[in-house]
Amino acid sequence: MFCSKCGTALAEGAYFCPTCGADNTPGAIKPTAASPEVPSGPQQNSGMAIGSLICGLLPFFVLTPIAAIVLGHVALSQIKRSAGRLKGSGMAIAGLVLGYLEVASLPIVLIIAAIAIPNLLRARIAANEASAAASVRTLNTAELTYTTSHPDKGFTCALADLRNEHMIAGELATGSRTGYVFELVGCKGETPDGPSSQYQVIAYPIKKGSSGVRAFCSDQTDVIRYDKQGSGEDCLDHGAPIGE
Repeated sequence: MFCSKCGTALAEGAYFCPTCGADNTPGAIKPTAASPEVPSGPQQNSGMAIGSLICGLLPFFVLTPIAAIVLGHVALSQIKRSAGRLKGSGMAIAGLVLGYLEVASLPIVLIIAAIAIPNLLRARIAANEASAAASVRTLNTAELTYTTSHPDKGFTCALADLRNEHMIAGELATGSRTGYVFELVGCKGETPDGPSSQYQVIAYPIKKGSSGVRAFCSDQTDVIRYDKQGSGEDCLDHGAPIGE
């Protein structure tokens, strides 16, 4: 038997150390430190930690990085208080890092969007306008072909007639294409019962400023004109020829 304090060997039946005087009687020795608490069951992953990581990995939305940050902090707090029953601090930290990185990149994303979105809108408007002008030219060609094939009728103001003769097809035959509405109007002849010698075609944007800005028009002269304000009627009255 040895002294619990200084380690001196004690005689048989002796409980007081002759060197340091420490009491070594049974029950007098106090533990120097509490034994660590051992989990009663297997460790489980924290649901909050898993949620934080998932939110951090999701595609960028305004709320997902905030959710990743909140869930990450809550998860770390739960794991710390669980006395070993919960694990997943690595996932929580990863979710926090991803969340904070996404929040930090938000101003950059907004700046890029502010620059890119107007440019994309202008590009789409330009493409729609070019398509509308080309469609007006297609209708002019179809009208000329129709009146040549039907001299007794002349020009037509019905898109269905051009469609039935297979001179136009697809969306143009329905009167709506690439953000524009197309109409045939103003058919009239030299005499009330004679064939139509005149017609007018107009194309105007479905949503001004969004699907297009300018309106386009033409007639039997085959000259395509445009109106900056997007009015088909104004285009017919005083539209400027394309190229001016």
